[in-house]
Amino acid sequence: MERLHSALGVLNSYLWGPPMLVLLFGTHLVLTFRLAFIQRYLPLAIRLSLRTGAEAEGDVSHFGALTTALAATIGTGNIVGVATAVSLGGPGAVLWMWLTGVFGIATKYAEALLSVKYRIRTESGAMAGGPMYVLERGLNARWAGVLFAVFTAVAAFGIGNMVQANAVASMAAEITSDGRAAWVVGAVLMLLTGLTILGGIRSIARVCEVLVPFMAAFYVLGCLLILAVGYRSLPATLALIVRMAFDPGAAAGGFLGGVIAGAARYGIARGLFSNESGLGSAPIVAAAARTRNPVRQALVSSTGTFWDTVVVCAMTGLVIVNSGHWKEGVQGVALARQAFAQLHDIGPLILNAGLAIFVFSTILGWSYYGEKAVEYLFGSRAVLPYRVLWVCAVMAGSVTALPLVWEFADAANALMAIPNLASLLLLNGVIVAETRKYLWSGRIEEEDTERRA
Repeated sequence: MERLHSALGVLNSYLWGPPMLVLLFGTHLVLTFRLAFIQRYLPLAIRLSLRTGAEAEGDVSHFGALTTALAATIGTGNIVGVATAVSLGGPGAVLWMWLTGVFGIATKYAEALLSVKYRIRTESGAMAGGPMYVLERGLNARWAGVLFAVFTAVAAFGIGNMVQANAVASMAAEITSDGRAAWVVGAVLMLLTGLTILGGIRSIARVCEVLVPFMAAFYVLGCLLILAVGYRSLPATLALIVRMAFDPGAAAGGFLGGVIAGAARYGIARGLFSNESGLGSAPIVAAAARTRNPVRQALVSSTGTFWDTVVVCAMTGLVIVNSGHWKEGVQGVALARQAFAQLHDIGPLILNAGLAIFVFSTILGWSYYGEKAVEYLFGSRAVLPYRVLWVCAVMAGSVTALPLVWEFADAANALMAIPNLASLLLLNGVIVAETRKYLWSGRIEEEDTERRA
């Protein structure tokens, strides 16, 4: 097992090394250029996200699809991932993470557009879509679709289930100094997960429509409160973040001939890990949305990257850098705890409650991703056994040490991204054509104006 863990660590150092980061961020830039800075339509996209789309074909509303995707993406990466980026890459990593979110909006838009365009209706009458269907129907490469589905199913049990459950169960055991707390947390998580996911995407979406806005507002308001306490140092913190983002000496390491420093490396990596733009996960639920055309849901899906990275991750980064504890060599979750402890009892409450809710929502969102991947591979008969196995895995993850699972999940995530990014680049002409047909022609804005009237 130790040899396998070591081998996976070496594999991940390549999979998540500079070439992957350049490919991901490069795709963000290419699609931003090809789509004439699609980010400028963000206000329209936010308005569309509140539409029900009741008259259109699909399983859940625009908002339900968006909140389910956000449930999966807003997780431990928004807290622990940001803290890790700052501890390894310095304060400048926060700016690079933010920029990754801004440009990643174009990629999230593109992958959602293709997933809706190439989605199908299954034998049970439900919608099914995602990169596997894009690869099969858009590029006539079913073999690549199969590979993507396999990697998704593996990654789902790791990053979307067991490691999430383990994070909150370990936190409970540490706070109470009682190992039995992990079993209690595991049992509660297992029960709540089972009650939610056994009802399918409609049940998941209903829970996420309530849970996600609450958890995001609670966490962001908590961060703003902490920043208000330390407001005097905030201007200097912002200046430090900008300065160290472009200072080659800001952190150790770097790539692209040293032009981009370690701050960029860790900021981009954690930003991509947090918002999942380019990984191909969020488009799976986007394909279930009730929408009259692919562009409407693509715009709605693109706001997920904005909320996840440009807002939530930025708040975490500001709190951590403004605290000054990053200078003390503290890393990961310990750094986040010290930063939030500035507000005495309230800060730890915000951190612990935020982490617990983020974990539960991630388990819900990724359950649907894994379910649709398994359905693509084995048909609808595999869905119910998969849901039962998923619920059991929550308990297993809560009470088991999982370093090997983390490594498996990281590798599977990277392997998901490769075929998905290939489809985005190869089908960028289709993406532009659909955008021209529905968005640049003014058709969607006219529909939105009519509805408000």
